[in-house]
Amino acid sequence: MPIESLNPYTGRRLRRFPAFSWAKTERILGQAHRAAAAWQATTWAHRAGVLRRAAALLRERQDELARLMALEMGKPVTDGRAEAQKCATCCDFYAERAEGFLADELIDTDAGRSFISYQPLGVVLAIMPWNFPLWQVMRFAAPALMAGNVGLLKHASNVPQCALALEKIFHDAGLPPACFRTLLIGSNLVEKLLADDRVRAATLTGSEGAGASVGAIAGQHIKKMVLELGGSDPFIVLADADVALAAKTAAQSRMINSGQSCIAAKRFIVEKPVLKDFINQLKTHLLAFRPGDPLDPATQYGPLARADLADELTEQVNGSVAQGAKVELHGGQAKPGTALFRPMILSNVKPGQRAYTEEFFGPVALVLEAKNAADAVRLANDSRFGLGAAVWTRDAKKGEDLARQIESGAVFVNGLVKSMPELPFGGVKKSGYGRELSYLGIREFVNQKSIWIGKEAGNEGRKVE
Repeated sequence: MPIESLNPYTGRRLRRFPAFSWAKTERILGQAHRAAAAWQATTWAHRAGVLRRAAALLRERQDELARLMALEMGKPVTDGRAEAQKCATCCDFYAERAEGFLADELIDTDAGRSFISYQPLGVVLAIMPWNFPLWQVMRFAAPALMAGNVGLLKHASNVPQCALALEKIFHDAGLPPACFRTLLIGSNLVEKLLADDRVRAATLTGSEGAGASVGAIAGQHIKKMVLELGGSDPFIVLADADVALAAKTAAQSRMINSGQSCIAAKRFIVEKPVLKDFINQLKTHLLAFRPGDPLDPATQYGPLARADLADELTEQVNGSVAQGAKVELHGGQAKPGTALFRPMILSNVKPGQRAYTEEFFGPVALVLEAKNAADAVRLANDSRFGLGAAVWTRDAKKGEDLARQIESGAVFVNGLVKSMPELPFGGVKKSGYGRELSYLGIREFVNQKSIWIGKEAGNEGRKVE
């Protein structure tokens, strides 16, 4: 089956690539495996130099990269440039800090000397989604390469040009070509790769179903995995919150990437005294977002990445309304089979509705009423997901207390939930396991080796003068 680029705004095919055969894929794997030994033997300074050059190229090519993202998955060019810049920051972050993050860690034991050594594993397979075509890849690639690993990228089939552009950036930065390759393959070859002993670990960002499937295969073959899966992030607004700021931030969070973000706020859990005011202000902010051609710098949100995704979201909305949810802001698809989806608000979201249990991967805000702060936490945790969360209150101590009670990988108090190199990123429950970014992220794909060295022979029990 060919790998195709389709423009979701126009519906036109951009490019078609023949999918790699297993013979070609296996040949690239062999090259990567052989390259791993030489790459891990390079110095920290050498690896850092490659990453810094990659950062510079990301900044130099940000316009080109933004245009590719706009064409392949509908991201507005302004957002695409910001994504390229964020990737550059990630490269610089690990270029500067990786050596310290993976330095030997001395441990006090009965030995003469004992420590934990962090050593690379080898070939890491990355299975990445389309919604942040550069950033999702860089979260894995920058720390993995700096740790001394090599990478194989199986990107989403609708963003092949973005995948190849990233490969070229690393190669142009001086990385040996075999150390990072894009595999233009379908999901049918993923199991074969995971079954091969030369693949030492894998990371997947994607849906709950994809994570369950790939995780099961990796488990069968005893492969270390990091899974960053879906989220239905709660956004708690207490009665004492700055409702105006909360509503403005809520709209921004719900509209990240046209609502196609795992950590976009999706469930807005609001205390009853401020519920009506919050909905009214949220509606005003959502209506102010400008849709349009992703290539137009004035566009604030484009189409969803594919028309079938918009169709699926429409089904979720219609099903929830039939189950009792109330439409506060009408939007959605103009007609079936089109990718543009205007923002919507559903209120009266209750158990038993699709809106209560499912992730809505698009610009639909789901509003739930909370009796009090404890009830808000209960509603937040009554989900199979646990990726990110936000709490809004003027009482910082209360916000911290509630943050500790929420079952998620991250909680932001009075702020927009986001990923950044400094903080670990990942989830609990059905949102996955393992962490990306920060010092925890770079330690996921290394052998955390304990080394114990006995006291010098003949010195045991000797009196020290």
